[in-house]
Amino acid sequence: MIYRVIGIMSGSSLDGLDIAFVELTAQGAKWSVEIKEAACYPYSEAWRSSLLNATSLPAKEYLLLHTAYGHYLGQQVNTFIQDKKLQYQVALIASHGHTTFHLPAQKTTAQLGDGAAIAAVTGLPVVTDLRALDVALGGQGAPIVPLGEKLLLPTYDYFLNLGGIANISITTDTQVAFDVCPANKVLNLLANDAGKEYDKDGELAAAGTANMPLLDTLNNLDYYHQPYPKSLANDFGMGIVYPLIKEAQLSIPDALRTFTEHIAYQVFRSLQNTPLGGKLLVTGGGAFNLSLVKSIKTQLHTVGKEVIVPDALLVNYKEAMIMALLGVLRWREENTTLQTVTGAIRNSVGGALWMGQEG
Repeated sequence: MIYRVIGIMSGSSLDGLDIAFVELTAQGAKWSVEIKEAACYPYSEAWRSSLLNATSLPAKEYLLLHTAYGHYLGQQVNTFIQDKKLQYQVALIASHGHTTFHLPAQKTTAQLGDGAAIAAVTGLPVVTDLRALDVALGGQGAPIVPLGEKLLLPTYDYFLNLGGIANISITTDTQVAFDVCPANKVLNLLANDAGKEYDKDGELAAAGTANMPLLDTLNNLDYYHQPYPKSLANDFGMGIVYPLIKEAQLSIPDALRTFTEHIAYQVFRSLQNTPLGGKLLVTGGGAFNLSLVKSIKTQLHTVGKEVIVPDALLVNYKEAMIMALLGVLRWREENTTLQTVTGAIRNSVGGALWMGQEG
């Protein structure tokens, strides 16, 4: 069976809206995938500000933003379809939305981007709210991509996504996954302090020196001593980690180098008790940060892990590609989340389905 689907992903780093048109082929229990077209549509400053400040809005304004962002997503999908000449080829849209409130301890998670609005604008079936049922069942609702990694990329043992938050999947033995630490979100905030949008290739970090007292403080934060399953909200990086770094009053290069080493150490810490060897696939925007990847390779060399950065298409659009798969699994009424990953009481078929046309 062949499915032609659009996956949409908006990450916590607010780099832009990732859209991927993928062809998924199911042959029994085996899946294969090809990213046929992909694009990233940068957010305007107005949208970036709206999404960044969404959690401080009154309830009515938050709901209006949820609706407006859904219409925006639908419009961007229509633009993508027109730009890539995909008319009449797309069978389904799967949208992750933009995470705002993530409170699994209170069985609550919220992603902006009204699915009804997306369906109304595009006239296509839409799957949204992919985390909600897992959280309702006592799970973390995150990371959300491990099932897709297992089905679509079976030749790797470990997966590291370096987005606004770094998360890792371990597929050896029983599959587990969890959020490791803040990543690009904090790196970008520090680069912004130097007047740059981001630290291109990690050049600023490469010129700095790690501050050991700050590194020790960061590495000993309570979250890192918690067992998995566990997940992070954006405010951990923005409200705890970033202020700690600023309080240290380091130069920007030293601050970036210290935080880079923090990320690398937390990745190592996450894998130090796994069997020696194995292949780690690195994706997400942080995979282009040469200083960060070098630090991760140095740390993981001690436990025999081969660190692989794939081609730019997979680096940039792996998560959008997996959203497309999760949408298809929801359409097929098959599991989209795994209890071994999230800690829920069971696996679940998550996602709300919105039909874009009359029945």
